[in-house]
Amino acid sequence: MEKTSPCILRERPKEIETDIAELDQPEAAKRMILLHSCCGPCSTACIERLLPDFKITVFYYNPNITDREEYEKRKANQIKFIEALNGGLPEEDQVVFIEGEYLPEDFFDVAMGLEDRPEGGERCTECFKLRLDRTARAALVMGYPIFGTTLTVSPHKNYQLISAIGTELGDIYGLEFLDMDFKKKAGFQRSIELSKKYGLYRQNYCGCEFSKWEDKK
Repeated sequence: MEKTSPCILRERPKEIETDIAELDQPEAAKRMILLHSCCGPCSTACIERLLPDFKITVFYYNPNITDREEYEKRKANQIKFIEALNGGLPEEDQVVFIEGEYLPEDFFDVAMGLEDRPEGGERCTECFKLRLDRTARAALVMGYPIFGTTLTVSPHKNYQLISAIGTELGDIYGLEFLDMDFKKKAGFQRSIELSKKYGLYRQNYCGCEFSKWEDKK
């Protein structure tokens, strides 16, 4: 497989035998979505926009945050926001938090040979693939018919690329990918406002040690 291709898999992995059509979905006014989140600040405006129409479960899966202390700090701020938000929501609308497995070695595997590529290049493409693929797999296994990501709220992330990867994964797994450019309608600016409102830590680099090196250049 070419490193630059947004395709991750050509068919559904054999180890996943669950048929999404056979999953029993509870009746609800809102559609269930598993929303991959890269951090608390980015999730703020995305969750706010989705709340009227979706029952949201945040999937915090970020093996690309290669420093454990930084990973835990961002996770704590994600939980901090969700708990604060839930305090003002009725029980049926409250946001659920799920943490994916933290295995930085998975990120290093997909980034191998791409360590010196510039931020936003092929290394980031492989990182997007990894995180969205695991989100889609989790959605399939847990019975969420829709998956999405907060990554598109950032002006530093390539929406067209993320859209292509998510859409292809949706086709592979038989799921709906929420193809939404969250930075539109001043989404990024809103995330900054909400981060200040809730007192959230806002990081100054993407997460992996390679982006940290680049930030110091």
